Amino acid sequence: MRPNRFYNLARFGPVRVGTHHDGRGRTKHTAVCTAPGCDFSADYFTRASAELAARTHRCKA
Repeated sequence: MRPNRFYNLARFGPVRVGTHHDGRGRTKHTAVCTAPGCDFSADYFTRASAELAARTHRCKA
């Protein structure tokens, strides 16, 4: 699979969680806030941790 192609997308409020393969072929899970002015984004090793971050995220904006 090509790197940086997101699949298995989910939305928790303004935060989106997606799974992708990095440049070395490892599976990564990313949580990103889509609210204007919020710069939250993080990569995680497990889907559960990315979803937990998405559910507990509070925007600063």
